Amino acid sequence: MAEPGPAEPVHAPAAAGRSPTRAPRRNRVTPLGDIVAAELRGAWTGNRGILHEGTDVVRLHRGRLWIICALHYKDQRLPQWAAGHFTVLFFHDEAVALAAGHRPCALCRRAAYTAYRQAWAAGTGEPVPSAAEIDRTLHGERLGRGTRRRRLHPVAWAEAPAGAFVRTADGPALVLASVIVPWSVQGYAAARARPRGGTAELITPPSSAAALRAGYRPQIDPAALRSTGRPG
Repeated sequence: MAEPGPAEPVHAPAAAGRSPTRAPRRNRVTPLGDIVAAELRGAWTGNRGILHEGTDVVRLHRGRLWIICALHYKDQRLPQWAAGHFTVLFFHDEAVALAAGHRPCALCRRAAYTAYRQAWAAGTGEPVPSAAEIDRTLHGERLGRGTRRRRLHPVAWAEAPAGAFVRTADGPALVLASVIVPWSVQGYAAARARPRGGTAELITPPSSAAALRAGYRPQIDPAALRSTGRPG
């Protein structure tokens, strides 16, 4: 098993979501990996290194290690916006976090990390990867080399796995079995029919998409399922 890297968190914040007294800070992550200010609650936290100066986010990432962490870990809390500490980010659900190019943390989400690695190997036909191998591969899949430009990956609609995100004319949308569910910073909207043919623009990095095809099951906001008429 891979050991956690030097930027893996020791603990995660005790809570996430909107503040009752202050405007939201820029620390929510979209499926395309952008960092925005929004009131949408986060089911997960994570990091990409130290991105802030004061309370302003001044860079997209710092290094290849992009992880998804539990909100609660050992009843401890990380400082937000602290100098010298990584920038605490929040994700609406795990499907959003995977689409953004993050992967489960090896420390606070060990079981999910192990399941993800095994599904990655099953889906790609490669040996079970180390954390460093995952981070290097995902970094190449989410951003154009030497740029901050987000990479999208053409795939036949029939090959887009449930739990992945695609880009549509209206923005990102979550793929489920027979529908897609549009997403915005307000959350999930009403589902619509999934195209039966043609090509989709896959947002979720191909290696994570392969893990989804092989059986990795990310946490998805129940609102996305309710929009389809299924129970949350």
